[in-house]
Amino acid sequence: MRTFICGTLLAFALTLVAQSAPLSETELKNLLAAIRQNRTTQAHFQEERVIRLMQKPLLSSGTVWFQPPNKFRREVKGNSPSITVSSGRELWIYYATFESAERYPLGKGSPLDATVAAINSALNLENIESSFNITVTKTENGYELQLLPRSYAMKRAFQKLDLKINEKFRVEGTDMLLPNGDRIVTTYSNQTRAPIPASTFEFKPPAGTEVTTPLGQ
Repeated sequence: MRTFICGTLLAFALTLVAQSAPLSETELKNLLAAIRQNRTTQAHFQEERVIRLMQKPLLSSGTVWFQPPNKFRREVKGNSPSITVSSGRELWIYYATFESAERYPLGKGSPLDATVAAINSALNLENIESSFNITVTKTENGYELQLLPRSYAMKRAFQKLDLKINEKFRVEGTDMLLPNGDRIVTTYSNQTRAPIPASTFEFKPPAGTEVTTPLGQ
């Protein structure tokens, strides 16, 4: 009996090792192709921002829309509602409570390019092979990807990005470690692949909104 138990535990341990074994380069290529073919266009999210100087994390929720390669819309609900919209040419951040908005041109070396690229990486995974060092591990319910940025500009946006991929090849969660040690943990649900109207990724501030374009943009 003791021999049987030891053998069973050993087999279980070997199974765990096999499940957590890193993928080969070919397997990684096939995995990324499967994820891109089944990418999400809309999802609900729950987000937890862990700030080192605060005892409790900041919680938020809302909906995100995405269209490859660089268009997205993110609406946050709750006590501090906001809307973030990227058309690929410019980025808007609207704060409903304060009736104010910030506009950031994108491209041509904009300081926000790396941040937008990080968001796109989490939702899109397009061309991440050229921008990140990637480690992939097979898990019981899917895959775990760890992205480490290569460029200096991207490293200023975050230190690393961990992604959880489910058995349907969809991103169901991300864990981003920021340069200052803060973390942003996001989980996604109710994901769909339905087409999205082009107007979703355009933003026009409501009448009376104070619009600013921060210096350096």
